[in-house]
Amino acid sequence: MRVFVTGASGHLGSAVVPELLSAGHEVIGLARSDTSAAAIEKLGAQAHHGDLSDLDVLREEAAASDGVIHLAFRHDLMINGDLAGAARVDLDALTALADGLAGSGKPLVGTGGTAMLVMGGIVGRPGTEHDTFPGGGYRIEAENFVADLASRGVRSSVVRLAPTVHSSLDRYGFISTIIAAARRKGYAAYVGEGTNRWPAVHTLDAAQLYRLALEKAPAGTRLHGAADEGVPFQQIAAAIGHNLDIPVRSISPAEADDHFGFLGSFVQMDNPTSSAITRDLLGWTPTHPGLIADLHEGHYFRAA
Repeated sequence: MRVFVTGASGHLGSAVVPELLSAGHEVIGLARSDTSAAAIEKLGAQAHHGDLSDLDVLREEAAASDGVIHLAFRHDLMINGDLAGAARVDLDALTALADGLAGSGKPLVGTGGTAMLVMGGIVGRPGTEHDTFPGGGYRIEAENFVADLASRGVRSSVVRLAPTVHSSLDRYGFISTIIAAARRKGYAAYVGEGTNRWPAVHTLDAAQLYRLALEKAPAGTRLHGAADEGVPFQQIAAAIGHNLDIPVRSISPAEADDHFGFLGSFVQMDNPTSSAITRDLLGWTPTHPGLIADLHEGHYFRAA
């Protein structure tokens, strides 16, 4: 297949592209800069210059491809407080990609997050792929848009990624941010008893899931990129404290923003997530280390 990939030079893209190439697919990656283009070409794929605002490029590349994987997101806007702007850019990009694929029966794999399960009100049990919501936030609306493309003749699917996509390829994700906070404060923290749970997935296992979704996910499918169903946050803090050789302590909810910054409320989220349906449907079998084992491999702590 000729596959068009947005976000091809990013953390996840740098694993998805080799996964696709190793399976015999041809990959064209969207490149925002010469640096991104060089990174994509180094992976062995072709680079096409453009960004998420180049809607004609997205539409034309989607139409010329046998399938699309959409990984890109304007994280720069989100970090600077303009989530609404990042959401508009993303929905416009999804619309352009969908226009290029409409009526073709070709696959479009979008990206969501398991945190939307909490936004939708799932508490006290692991969320499943069958949990859907009519609205209630950008992630839910974007997911519903992609799933509904099945009615337009697109074999669409959405991968709900765990908040922690971890590996030595991860440089700027949530775990790196939490480790940086621990270095800065001199101790690793969790909120309250730290029993709230985070799902997690290794980058390479997530990359395999995207390939499987591209190749055989039924139209309108929601998939869960979660290998660890739910790691108690206290265990995450303990692993960080051990590897940095610093104390581990509980903090109050009122102290969370000061310690974790923009992740203050997020680190308190209880988001256990099952991927049983995804595994059965696609034959997805995660094989790489879980989050705690990956933390103890040490690569997160060798980087400055």
